[in-house]
Amino acid sequence: MATWVFACNTADFRASFLFRHKRKEYALFRLVDGIYCTDNVCSHEYSPLAEGMVVGADVYCPKHGSRFDIRTGAVKDYPATRPVKTFPVRVEDNGDISIQVK
Repeated sequence: MATWVFACNTADFRASFLFRHKRKEYALFRLVDGIYCTDNVCSHEYSPLAEGMVVGADVYCPKHGSRFDIRTGAVKDYPATRPVKTFPVRVEDNGDISIQVK
């Protein structure tokens, strides 16, 4: 069964936001068409994607420059070869953001 967890409010960040829930880290990203959520850890080597540079709909890993599509988690540039997991996001009328964690 799906579990939705409150992460933050849209007023809490501009481009990216780190959210921790039960020892797991999630990265929230604000794009022109909405809010998206991925694993916070690069699939190549541990590096926090919430600290990466966002260009368009892509995030660059701050450690080695791997590039991921924020909407799908797909790898768009090496050295990573595996995608990062994405999670459904729900934004309420008051700006509260929840993510589906299971």
